[in-house]
Amino acid sequence: QVQLVESGGGLVQPGGSLRLSCAASGTIISINMMAWYRQAPGNQRELVATINSDGSAKIEDSVKGRFTISRDNAKNTAYLQMNSLKPEDTAVYYCNAHILTSTSYYTENFWGQGTQVTVSS
Repeated sequence: QVQLVESGGGLVQPGGSLRLSCAASGTIISINMMAWYRQAPGNQRELVATINSDGSAKIEDSVKGRFTISRDNAKNTAYLQMNSLKPEDTAVYYCNAHILTSTSYYTENFWGQGTQVTVSS
């Protein structure tokens, strides 16, 4: 089986920074795209950033210039560096990955359990 485990969330003041991590483990052959989503109370889950296995990345306009996505393929881990945080960034942040496992002929979509980020003074 495959697991995605997020870490790094917490409470931070406006203007502060946090770094989220998403570690994938299990029967992994390869990981294609990794992504971060977020969901605030009462809102739909929204895409924040994506990164492919070659390192090419896309940041959504709502966080462009403040958030950076990166990954370490050797560790099967993705990161989300969040700077200049605003109260509207408060949400549960979820990791998503498209993974080819040893028990499947095609890439499957996996989600982490989420990590809470709260931006408040």
